[in-house]
Amino acid sequence: MTSRRSLHAQIRRLLGGYAILLAVIIVLVIADDFLEDRVWKSLLEREIAAHVQRAAEDPAHAWEDTDSLQLYSVPGREPPPGLSMLPEGVHDDFWFDGRENVVLVQQMQGVRYFVVRDITGIETIEDAVLLGSLCLALVALVIIGVLVARGVRKALRPLSDLASDIGALSPDHTGQQVGLSEGASSELHVITNAINDYLRRQDDFVERERVFIDTTSHELRTPIAIIAGASELALGHEDLPAPARQQVQRIHRTARDVERLVALLLTLAKDPARLSRSSEVVPLHELLPDIIDDHRHLMVDKDLSIVIDDLAPCSVSAPLHIVQAAVGNLLRNAIENSDSGEIHVGLDGDATVTVQDPGHGMTPEDISRLYAQMARGGGREGGGIGLDLLARLCEHLGWTLSIQSAPGRGTISRLRLSR
Repeated sequence: MTSRRSLHAQIRRLLGGYAILLAVIIVLVIADDFLEDRVWKSLLEREIAAHVQRAAEDPAHAWEDTDSLQLYSVPGREPPPGLSMLPEGVHDDFWFDGRENVVLVQQMQGVRYFVVRDITGIETIEDAVLLGSLCLALVALVIIGVLVARGVRKALRPLSDLASDIGALSPDHTGQQVGLSEGASSELHVITNAINDYLRRQDDFVERERVFIDTTSHELRTPIAIIAGASELALGHEDLPAPARQQVQRIHRTARDVERLVALLLTLAKDPARLSRSSEVVPLHELLPDIIDDHRHLMVDKDLSIVIDDLAPCSVSAPLHIVQAAVGNLLRNAIENSDSGEIHVGLDGDATVTVQDPGHGMTPEDISRLYAQMARGGGREGGGIGLDLLARLCEHLGWTLSIQSAPGRGTISRLRLSR
């Protein structure tokens, strides 16, 4: 198994190399002055030593100045006032008579020597060379900096590719995996393996949920369909006693309500995007009268009537049974909470169904509690799917439910069946 360098090590290596190069350049600049002093000291000490040796061999020997080199001694040839105050050692960049010089002050055999070397021309060349060297060093730093930046970007590219692959994952597909480009760091391999393991476990979870939903759908719908069919056949017998017919009708209605409830729960378990693609187009203006007729039996023994207001022609893309259950729930609540009067049902062009009842109404506190119950998914009262499930259905499908009420003036419920 090949060892993988960590991302931290790669970045540290690149930045460390850049720092080392920068430190080398700084050291070389500092060392230049130090080495220059050492060289001048060595050369000028040789001049003094040679003069002293020749003077010892030939007492008549006398020093002769040149255009670039002068020698002063105490006692003997007194140096100019500007030189006599210098301590022993090498003194670079010393200006004398308008020229740049290097001066060596040295004590030898009881005599204090001053050697002055004119370095004006040499310094000019040195400055030009130094400037050129600094420019080259600067160019080198820029080039190395660009290379380091490219190296860091190359080291981080697998991370960007991994982020892009994660962003491209689709919840509609199974068996998805994210990969890494060659040269990825060890940290990214750990992250990738963890993500792929999570995707595998998510696929297993989704498959279990799918099997559960399919099994539940079949196991629940089959007995309900049998009950509904049997009750419908029983209602077809004309000789069925009135009390029994009333009970069979109740069984039939309850079976249909449970069938719609199961359908709604299965709808909540499906992805909204996939659900919208598989939904049918439902003409609301044609469906509302049928829903109203299905709920007229709830008004028996009540002084109630349903008035259909303007029904603007409009259609929505949604499962038919879900639309029936949602609108039927609002109509059922209006009937159960009203004793007498007219219930008005209308439809706007933006697929908004309005149900206005003449019930007792609710206070603002009652409405707040109702919305809190819907948000918590609280229990329901009476038949139908309940406002709590209706609220979850609206959130799931992008519908909007609003309730307005006032004590003694009834309640207005608006359900917009579009995003």
